[in-house]
Amino acid sequence: YDVIDRNEAKKIAEGNEYSFLHISRSEIDLPDHLDQYDPLVYEKARNNIDTFLSKGILIRDEKPMLYIYRQTTGKQAQTGIVACVSIDDYLNNVIKKHELTRVEKEKDRINHFDICNANTEPVFLTNRDRYDIRSMIDAWIKSYDPVYDIKTADGVNHTLWIVDNETTIKSLVNLFEDISSLYIADGHHRSASAVNVGLKRRKENPNYTGDEEFNYFLAVIFPDKDLIILDYNRLVKDLKGLSPDQILSKISLMYDIEKIKDGPYRPERKHILSMYLGGSWYKLVAKQSIIPDDPVKRLDVSILQDTILSPILGIDDPRTDNRISFVGGSKGLEELESLVDEDMADVAFALYPVDIEDLLTISDEGKIMPPKSTWFEPKLGSGLFMHELV
Repeated sequence: YDVIDRNEAKKIAEGNEYSFLHISRSEIDLPDHLDQYDPLVYEKARNNIDTFLSKGILIRDEKPMLYIYRQTTGKQAQTGIVACVSIDDYLNNVIKKHELTRVEKEKDRINHFDICNANTEPVFLTNRDRYDIRSMIDAWIKSYDPVYDIKTADGVNHTLWIVDNETTIKSLVNLFEDISSLYIADGHHRSASAVNVGLKRRKENPNYTGDEEFNYFLAVIFPDKDLIILDYNRLVKDLKGLSPDQILSKISLMYDIEKIKDGPYRPERKHILSMYLGGSWYKLVAKQSIIPDDPVKRLDVSILQDTILSPILGIDDPRTDNRISFVGGSKGLEELESLVDEDMADVAFALYPVDIEDLLTISDEGKIMPPKSTWFEPKLGSGLFMHELV
């Protein structure tokens, strides 16, 4: 829901009255002049949920179940469990974070979940791979046919098995209880919002027992070994009054620069950046002197920020500066090149992807990664799962 804007959402849902965007981005059903955070937007989402339920487009399960969810794209497959996780585990840092959240985005999903009375989108969690959990999942998949096997327009297969055997459910729950930590891979705003809604409901229900549905939020939990993180690249609107030669001269103090004859150039390892400037691609190899020991500061996204974006291009806070924009690696380096060539930006930087182990280590240490550090692909499918809060 959050990687497209209002116009894109409206275009995707056009002609499809049962697109889940009518729930997750319900402003598309209201006049364009209405603010996307207007209370009427969330009421419309709630009404659309009721309509989908009454028409059988959404189906309410008759009893609690777990689900096995596999996403396949090309040669990659990630297979995990769909379940609810505790807001207390989030608050106690059993569910670990690596990003800060933005107030306006968090408030949006708080209002959305609260008025819809549901987590309408799952959070993308990961855990360090466990053979016993993987074996149990594999055994179920071998024994039962999937209930859904859908290929979406982006080429991703979404395959879903229902786990309705109480003994198997209990066994899986017990195995997950032995896991010391879960990690947010994608969905920091969704998780923070869901937790805040749960806390709000606790205040409204002072005699709560802890078993109510608002004490939990919806998640998909994939093992870390299944996941692929793509690069999350940067575009900068202008050169802050500098010429390309001046930029290259300043960068050369910290990087070994090689002009690439046949671009685009994709970094092949950590501490190598790629830059598209003045119609040419450059390979930037960080000198050892600028690579810190700190696990956050030595991330390539941090090194780029601390050596080029801030001191040379004047972008001190990438979370708020409108001179910088971000492009997920799934769009390719050609997208960066074309955006610069079309004068949408003056310079582009491509990064080597963050390693999943770096993400887990940083989360374990309670540290925060820079914004827009990771791009997970494929994204979770919308509309497959919802979790009602009462």
